[in-house]
Amino acid sequence: MTPIALPAGNRRRRQILQAIGAGLAAAAWPAARGATDPAASRTLRIGLTPAFVHDQHSLMADWRRYLESRLGTNVEFLPRNSYRETMDLLHQGRLDFAWLCDYPFLYLKDLVRLLAVPLNQGRPYYRSYLIVGAENARPTGMADLKGAVFAYSDPYSNTGYLVPRYHVRQLGENPTTYFRKTFFTWSHRKAVEAVATGMADAAAIDSFVWDTLTRVKPELTGRTRIIDRSPEYGFPPFAAHRAVSAKDFAALQGVLLGMGRDEDGRHLLERLNLDGFVAGDRSIYDKVVTMMRAFGEY
Repeated sequence: MTPIALPAGNRRRRQILQAIGAGLAAAAWPAARGATDPAASRTLRIGLTPAFVHDQHSLMADWRRYLESRLGTNVEFLPRNSYRETMDLLHQGRLDFAWLCDYPFLYLKDLVRLLAVPLNQGRPYYRSYLIVGAENARPTGMADLKGAVFAYSDPYSNTGYLVPRYHVRQLGENPTTYFRKTFFTWSHRKAVEAVATGMADAAAIDSFVWDTLTRVKPELTGRTRIIDRSPEYGFPPFAAHRAVSAKDFAALQGVLLGMGRDEDGRHLLERLNLDGFVAGDRSIYDKVVTMMRAFGEY
């Protein structure tokens, strides 16, 4: 049969439609391929804040590989130098999970869900340590630090900012004017360094970071001394962005909670200076909520 010749306009329209169809098929093919090819699978993005000693790069690399082997998907750690940066990434939907300080976790409210809580010395709690220079024998508590130079770790830190300001308020004083000078170091480790080198008279430190630094950098913490320990607060949690699927939520939670049950997991926990993870309950952060409300921040 002799083919029917289409008008030039119709032929051009058909060519355009064929080109569009081919483009759509090509675009769809990698997605379909990724469902069966692990090399093309998506990546779970996990944020890390300065609440943790995340400058141990070999440890982070080993932990990432461990999670990838258990989850069967790519994992990327995104450490940031301030709590605000990690919070912004969550707001932008650029993180699936994050290991947060308890203050940012509560501040973000329903943007995140509690995934798991680390066990610190067998319990899901930690404290704020008030520290001064090792050779400064006079101060015995916050009441002795009026007029001092004080180093805060981060404006969204519980133990490094909220707790000391709340403590000053409990003394009947104004935390804005109580100290002669204040400044932010943007990490607990740097706050320890500020006191150790004499840049600050005092600072409030996450007990987990302090204890971990005492293991890996005893010459640093040895140049300071603890003069007060706060009540216990719920340990900084692992949180999931609210958009994370139930499948991914359950998968990562299961891996974290099961780390203590295999040799590689136990070795990583020891290097992280943790005893394991539990599912946890949001109520362990009620004390932090009380302090936040005192400053109109919750």
